[in-house]
Amino acid sequence: MNILLKNISYLDVTNEKIVRNVNIHIQDNIIKEIYSEDKKLFNFDYIIDCSNKLASPAFTNGHTHLGMTQMRNYADDLELMTWLNEKIFPVEARLTSEDIYYASLLSIIENIKSGVGNVCDMYDSIDRVSDAIIESGIRGSISMGLTSVSGDVNKKLDKLYSIYKEYNNQGSGRLKILPGPHAIYTCSKEFLKMVLDLSEKMDNRLNIHVSETETEVNNCIKENGVRPIEYLNQIGFMDKKIIAAHCVHLNKEEIEFISDKEFYPIYNPTSNLKLASGFTDIDYMLKNKIKVGIGTDGSSSNNNQDMIEEMHIGSIVNKAVNSDPKSVKAIDVLRMATINAAEIFDVDNGEIKEGKLADICMFDLDSISFTPQNNLISALVYSANRSDVTDLIVDGKFIMRNREVLSLDEEKIKYKVRELSEKLLNC
Repeated sequence: MNILLKNISYLDVTNEKIVRNVNIHIQDNIIKEIYSEDKKLFNFDYIIDCSNKLASPAFTNGHTHLGMTQMRNYADDLELMTWLNEKIFPVEARLTSEDIYYASLLSIIENIKSGVGNVCDMYDSIDRVSDAIIESGIRGSISMGLTSVSGDVNKKLDKLYSIYKEYNNQGSGRLKILPGPHAIYTCSKEFLKMVLDLSEKMDNRLNIHVSETETEVNNCIKENGVRPIEYLNQIGFMDKKIIAAHCVHLNKEEIEFISDKEFYPIYNPTSNLKLASGFTDIDYMLKNKIKVGIGTDGSSSNNNQDMIEEMHIGSIVNKAVNSDPKSVKAIDVLRMATINAAEIFDVDNGEIKEGKLADICMFDLDSISFTPQNNLISALVYSANRSDVTDLIVDGKFIMRNREVLSLDEEKIKYKVRELSEKLLNC
């Protein structure tokens, strides 16, 4: 399949600029060529006029819980531990795999509509979450949320490894399965060591929540005599690739310590603000050359899956916290969602560049958000919204075209989520 995106402008993340009015040739799932002159002799399957479009590398939602959509607007205005223990955990105990499957599909549609082509998820019933990812056509790094609070831990790990063997690299390589120990306060030290051992058979990567609240940090010091980063280091986590959600309460010494490790903080600004968890020191992380990702968190703590909004909040909140308008610029959060994420999740995308995977989202330059067309990098973060995203290409295939999601039946999925939510939340 050969697709030509004709007369398109695009975001060059590496060089921090907008390239105007070029042609992008997609062959199968690769960006084959970017050029300005016409090549009339080539026989394209599709030629699409993109004169009023701005292309960006498709975004990566670096941390979410797709299956929590049924709890959107269910439990709000609560601090994290009350929210989890009194509201979320009791509902999650009643969730079925069908609940999680349809909730995940709905979350995926919401991600697609904000230009997301890859998600990192942590939840349960990950075989059904994986099915949803495969059906949707996007990419996913899917982790099973593991705890040692209840249940047979050996059975949990056996189940995870079985799913890994069945699903990893399915969907033409778009799907990855990895361990997801939930957090140090829901996993014993012994269990964390067991998960660490299993990770050696699963590509040496782990996904975990780290230092999300002051309570978590203070309890770790009280119980273990050290802060969470050193606690994880003593167990052996820092010898692996760690995808670490939140990292709100890392101090400067911890940030400096992780700077030469394969430790990747995933910034969740909206969730951190809504749950009053605190402010992640993103500015200091970037100054220490740490590759930071960005994610929405789940729809019960955000309460949406809107990556355009997430980038907007992720940039501006740091300017206020640091009393510095230059803190965390628009290009910084765009890098988090694109080229940084490519490194974090081991995917050869994140740039619109010849030879890279064809994962591209497109914005409507004729929208109010982009009028007038001054600094388009600023526009992507400071004025755009998800309704400006018109198209999404993942692995060389259109997943959304003119705001219509092609791979999933949106109306059916919304109907099923409403039906299942009624049973789940009113029992």
